[in-house]
Amino acid sequence: MDIVNEFYQWTDFVLFWGLVGLRVWALADCVTRKAAAFPAVDKLTKPAWLAMLVIGGLLGSWLSAPIGPISLISAIMAAVYLADVRPAIREISGPTGH
Repeated sequence: MDIVNEFYQWTDFVLFWGLVGLRVWALADCVTRKAAAFPAVDKLTKPAWLAMLVIGGLLGSWLSAPIGPISLISAIMAAVYLADVRPAIREISGPTGH
C-alpha cells in the first residue's frame, strides 16, 4: 500500500504544478494584452478575464485538490482563455500584444 500512496502523492504533485503553470501562463498572457483588443474580438473585457483567472487560480490552487471540482473549473477557464480568447486577440494585435 505504501507504493500506491506514493504514486498518488506524486500524481497530485505533478497535477498541482502543471495546473499552476497553465493558470500562470493564461494570466501572464492576459496581463500583456491591450484592453481594447478584447471587445474588438467580441470577448469578455480584459478586467473580467483578469478577475476570473486570478480568483479561479487562487481558489483552484490552494483551496482544492488538483482533481477537485474548483481546481478543474479554474483550469478549464484558463484553457478556454488560451484556446479561444488568446488566438482571437493575437490575430488582431500580433503575437506580443502591441
